[in-house]
Amino acid sequence: MLRPVRADRRTTPSRSAAPLGMRLPLAAAAVVAVGLTAACGPSSQPVGSAAPSAARASAEALPSASETAGASTGASPSASPSASASASASASASATSSQAGAGSAAPARTSAKPTARSSAAPAPAAVPGPGYDGSADAQKQIDAALRAAKADGRMVLLDFGANWCGNCKAADKVFAQSQTAAILGASYHMVKVDIGGNSSANSALLRKYSPSGGTYKMPVLVVVSPSGTVRTDTHVTGNPSLTSEGINAFLRQWAS
Repeated sequence: MLRPVRADRRTTPSRSAAPLGMRLPLAAAAVVAVGLTAACGPSSQPVGSAAPSAARASAEALPSASETAGASTGASPSASPSASASASASASASATSSQAGAGSAAPARTSAKPTARSSAAPAPAAVPGPGYDGSADAQKQIDAALRAAKADGRMVLLDFGANWCGNCKAADKVFAQSQTAAILGASYHMVKVDIGGNSSANSALLRKYSPSGGTYKMPVLVVVSPSGTVRTDTHVTGNPSLTSEGINAFLRQWAS
């Protein structure tokens, strides 16, 4: 007979064999852990702390982005006062230019008054009395009349005649009338030249302003412009009627 004890020894596994099999896998795990530590380097944080670090980094990055948005939002108010200041400056400049324009218009109104005064008609020119002065210097009188005409724009009326001429006396009576004298004073500087005596100077003046020659029928009325140009000569055209109507019409015709 076989002993049961021997059978137990054959069928019961050895206790020392199991611990040796378990130690081999632990040794292999330790070798792998050492290799990972050497490749990645030591870590001061536990393995489970990596995710909170990344989350914390993201959380810290978010405030900086919101701060950037806040900074850009805060920059827009500063731009708004600048725009308001520009608008205010433009409005002030516009108001100032309007006031300046209104102020500059006032002198223009005040300057219109002196212009109106200066455009008033000058005082009437002197009208010589009847007759002809043979001793007068007719050339000087004509020169003075032309200077006055250049100053006020009137015409010069030369009256060549003689004291013994009946037609000249008839014309003098008309010249003395108030209406005719007013026309003469307003529009002419009148010079009377005596050609009834022996004055060669006065005869030369007659030929100068009435150069057609021939026999002169007195009075000879010559209208001269301020520049000295003869406008009309009755030795050429014939005398008007020696009445107030005829002489007044003649004077008005050549007054301008």
